[in-house]
Amino acid sequence: MNIKQTATAFVAGASLLTLSACVTDPNTGEQRVSRTVLGGAGGAAAGALLGQVIGGKTGRLIGAVGGGAVGTVVGYRIDQQIKELREQTAGSGIDVTETDGGSAILVNLPDGVTFATGSASINPAFQRTLDDVAANLVRYPNSLIDVYGHTDTVGSRSFNQRLSEQRADAVSRYLISRGVNQARIRSQGFGEDQLRVQTGDNVNEPLNRRVEIKIVPLSNEEIQQARQ
Repeated sequence: MNIKQTATAFVAGASLLTLSACVTDPNTGEQRVSRTVLGGAGGAAAGALLGQVIGGKTGRLIGAVGGGAVGTVVGYRIDQQIKELREQTAGSGIDVTETDGGSAILVNLPDGVTFATGSASINPAFQRTLDDVAANLVRYPNSLIDVYGHTDTVGSRSFNQRLSEQRADAVSRYLISRGVNQARIRSQGFGEDQLRVQTGDNVNEPLNRRVEIKIVPLSNEEIQQARQ
């Protein structure tokens, strides 16, 4: 699959207030207000504020639900999925963080272990780790998945743009080959347009070479509306 579309913002004016009960964050052990996205009365409002997705969220959600790609997980918590991803990828170089104000997940695949220099072929030694990521995405089907490719500024802009697209597409296709429904996934290459660090010293440049997997959870309300 090779889908490259301009990411569009999905903006709503509702407040991101979900369940008010306090829970223990499995990542920190701290008590805080629950960020549960699914199953609550505030699910629709929360879903409306879930950042940007490639090509727009509404059409993709309808297509994914219609194609049977999206399910629901009873009692789903985004922090639990983050915890599992971190445990499954520990020691691999993958960085798992929250994004969009804690309403989505960003999985950062480092260039040095994911791809050889200038290549869009996934290193065989890294495939087992990607298998674990794919298994997690299959286990939590109630989300849309964006895969972003990024490069540094070494080489021509046109080469970097093409390489970023090829790498994002390679990761997308690998996840699909491991059971992630392709209707949930879109990929896009940004080339050198979204640098993490501004540098030309070739020391910190590797930080700019990365593929990111963004996981955007969906609410039960959104899924039910799409089914109608």
